Amino acid sequence: MEWFTAPDYWLSRIVFQRGLAGLYLVAFVSAALQFRALIGERGMLPVPEYVRRVDPRRAPSLFHWRYSDRLFAAVAWTGAALALALVAGAGDAVPLPVSMLLWAVLWALYLSIVNVGQTWYSFGWESLLLETGFLAVFLGNDDTAPPILVLFLLRWLLFRVEFGAGLIKLRGDRCWRDLTCLHYHHETQPMPGPLSWFFHHLPRPLHRVEVAANHVVQLAVPFLLFAPQPVATVAAGLMVATQLWLVLSGNFAWLNWITIVLALSAMDGSLLVGDHPQPDPPLWYVVVVVAATALVLILSYRPARNLLSKNQAMNRSYDPFHLVNTYGAFGSIGRIRDEIVIEGTDDPEPHPGTVWREYGFKGKPGDPRRLPRQFAPYHLRLDWLMWFAALSPAYARDWFGGFVERLLEGDRDTLRLLRHNPFPDAPPTHVRARLYRYRYTTWRELRETGAWWHRTLLREYMPPVRLREPVRR
Repeated sequence: MEWFTAPDYWLSRIVFQRGLAGLYLVAFVSAALQFRALIGERGMLPVPEYVRRVDPRRAPSLFHWRYSDRLFAAVAWTGAALALALVAGAGDAVPLPVSMLLWAVLWALYLSIVNVGQTWYSFGWESLLLETGFLAVFLGNDDTAPPILVLFLLRWLLFRVEFGAGLIKLRGDRCWRDLTCLHYHHETQPMPGPLSWFFHHLPRPLHRVEVAANHVVQLAVPFLLFAPQPVATVAAGLMVATQLWLVLSGNFAWLNWITIVLALSAMDGSLLVGDHPQPDPPLWYVVVVVAATALVLILSYRPARNLLSKNQAMNRSYDPFHLVNTYGAFGSIGRIRDEIVIEGTDDPEPHPGTVWREYGFKGKPGDPRRLPRQFAPYHLRLDWLMWFAALSPAYARDWFGGFVERLLEGDRDTLRLLRHNPFPDAPPTHVRARLYRYRYTTWRELRETGAWWHRTLLREYMPPVRLREPVRR
């Protein structure tokens, strides 16, 4: 079936599927290691309370049927094990229907997590992983050549990711139009990486070149994905190069990596290794793929209309299954960086001479002398939400009080989310939060002080609080 299959993309399919399975693995492990403190039965935003007030049709999840921390852990670790098996090639070692079922189960398990994850799972890359994972169900395995229709849908998704991000910038902050956004972005991005300080200190003319190049790759190059080969391969390669630059300059969970994986699916593998004959697809498979393609195209109407809208929305899902979504990031860029610093004391009552000890977070800036670490594609959900909380207390209204309460309780699951607990023997009697203004040090300041950041106290974010009653276990 020459009209249906693209044998030249057999290597592209393998690389895409193994890469996507690896990102699924990261996502499930991240969920398994963090959920108890965030959305567990005793978490800051417990799933049982959420599913009681939300219609299952709005957020389909197996946890509407039943929830327990044990069941959530089983789902997360089952997803991780299945993803690891697919990384190892299990999808090609089984018949085509079984391979499709494995990918479908992986998608359904992660959908069940995202749809009860609330604020902690409100990031665009959650929907992007689900939409990509849904398309992977229909990409087949070594029993047949890759379907042209699914390869087209993957390019359509990549087009929306890149072109949507480019449009939101062009329509958003003025600094994208005057090419100055990177004068600030590396310093104010949610979670800097170990090289972000150095990227920030690149010459400003080079920053302007970076922004201009980004506009070209996001606004012009995506159209070349639908051109004949090798033009589409070159276009995808430019996207991969841009995303690797972003990987080096910051921590954006798996956003950059899944974009890279999508771009790899558009590359013609036969240019490297030649042909790989595969059997013609069975009729039932053709029917299923055609039906899935029709569904995605119908659901694409609202996201496509959003791209053309003057009021373009970022990272919005139009259906509860996250099948076709809108994407975009950093329509506006902050010029300053504020950080919330959490401190505790074991004094019975705070007084002017009280010694306050600071909690250390794994990813977000804290100790000015600590170089930011690389965590992406792993997603530190608490650290990311702390960045939003510093922008406005409204972002933290639902969970910040619960977070502080668990610090006062010495909750082990919450403390595991942190890098440093200054009260290893007993919980503090009081906890407070203060807002600091952070900026990168200069080369001279770094040499003289060894500090990557300079911080200045702005104001109190939350006054000292204590538990009203002893915690009962």
